[in-house]
Amino acid sequence: MSLSLSSEVEARLREEAAKRDVTPEELATRAIEEYIPDRPALRAFIGMGASTSGRSAADAEEMLAEGFGR
Repeated sequence: MSLSLSSEVEARLREEAAKRDVTPEELATRAIEEYIPDRPALRAFIGMGASTSGRSAADAEEMLAEGFGR
């Protein structure tokens, strides 16, 4: 596979790869692997816990606001 990057993004990729002492290709691969999770690992994470409050993820913003005193 080949990717086309703008010269600015390519320069940033090369600079960061040099800092990490890896090739730009290796750094790009790592970044993509982190950005696009492996589906089996993702499925293993889903449903790890159970809610005892009776609230769902749809209530997350409200729960965060309550927790941070908004």
